[in-house]
Amino acid sequence: MKLLIVTVVEEFDTEILQMFKKAHIDSYSGSDIDGYKNVAPMVRTASWFPSKKGGVESSLFFSFTEDENIDQLFGLIKEFNSKMETNNPIKAVVVPIEKSI
Repeated sequence: MKLLIVTVVEEFDTEILQMFKKAHIDSYSGSDIDGYKNVAPMVRTASWFPSKKGGVESSLFFSFTEDENIDQLFGLIKEFNSKMETNNPIKAVVVPIEKSI
């Protein structure tokens, strides 16, 4: 069993949840988060409120799941990201679990 962590911009919430279903990841948790990237100073000064820093509405999902499910999900994510027209790919990481109760 491993810990799967996925971040996605809010616009792709439906797609990642469909991918979870296809990969047989039925149990997971999620949370709304704000995503940030380092912004070039020119862009920051061009905004109406340059002192205000805003994040991109995003989601974080995590699940304790098996390798087979993770491999299937990673394949689906790679395919999705390869067809993406924006610069906001779905990102996923896997963390091994040493102990669990």
